[in-house]
Amino acid sequence: RTTSRYTALVERDVVKATNDIGRVLADLDLAAVAEEEVAAAALSPPPVTTPPPPRPSYGLFSRRFVRQHGRDLFACAAAWFLLDIPYYSSTLFQSQIYRPWFPPAAKVNAFQEAFNVAKFQAVIAVASTIPGYFAAMLLIERAGRRRLQMAGFLLMAVFLFALAGPYDGYWRDHAKTAGYIVLYSLTFFSANLGPNTTTFILPAELFPARFRSTCHGLSGAAGKLGALVGSIGFLWASQQKDGAAAGHLPGIGMMYALFVLGGICLLGLALTYAFTPETMTRSLEENESSVQAQSQVGDGGSDAGNGSDGLRFHELNVLMEAATKSPVSMASSHLSMSPILPHRMSL
Repeated sequence: RTTSRYTALVERDVVKATNDIGRVLADLDLAAVAEEEVAAAALSPPPVTTPPPPRPSYGLFSRRFVRQHGRDLFACAAAWFLLDIPYYSSTLFQSQIYRPWFPPAAKVNAFQEAFNVAKFQAVIAVASTIPGYFAAMLLIERAGRRRLQMAGFLLMAVFLFALAGPYDGYWRDHAKTAGYIVLYSLTFFSANLGPNTTTFILPAELFPARFRSTCHGLSGAAGKLGALVGSIGFLWASQQKDGAAAGHLPGIGMMYALFVLGGICLLGLALTYAFTPETMTRSLEENESSVQAQSQVGDGGSDAGNGSDGLRFHELNVLMEAATKSPVSMASSHLSMSPILPHRMSL
């Protein structure tokens, strides 16, 4: 089932959208609305056949899409890609954390080893990842998406550098130290506080309704590519030059691998600062209309009169005001001003 916003902006069936959104209002009397429409229809002239709604004037693979939304798509996809490299690499790094706490794999069976790993991951989740999400929920409407994403990348870099700097000289031989586990947990807390939350939110707020799911999927696919790069790259890079595990090529060592991950987080911070817009306190329609207005200005107003791409912001604004207006007055005022339904103007 589609939402009222999708019905109004993409399918352009304003009457259906009005009825759909009306069903969520507690004081809606559908019978009264139906009677009102029947009475109004009896007084109106015969309906005039109107052509079907025009097709959108541009698609996903077009220059206009790149001009209007290419920057946002790049920002979302690149941030997700850069986040998943250190995030999934840190997940592989867990073996360096829990190994001293549990019996060697050769001394336990597969079920006991899986249970030990799951128990450790549950502790990390309760102590870091879940609190990170709650912190994001508390701060995202105060700090904003862009700032929170930048702060998350910065904190991830700080804690990864704190693990990397003294790794060969201290952490390697003190893996049971509380500070070691705390720093490791804080990398996940920082990720969930910032980019691991905002990379899901920003694509859902930046793109028009008819591109929203596709652009969100493309951004998520870039993240999975980053996960692949991080998993394979970290597995190689973390191998010591003179002591690689059997079946692995010599790498650059754990210390330098962690430095690389911290540098990637700083790159994510810089990219967010340069390309990611802020969407806090702005509705989906405001984000969409601002992009359209900027495009019209850039094109010298050539799209201002293009009805084929009119996304009917007025209609949706009327729908969104339904919570403060009576159902009958909302429906009648909307139908009377709808440019999509000229034969209903007498209502």
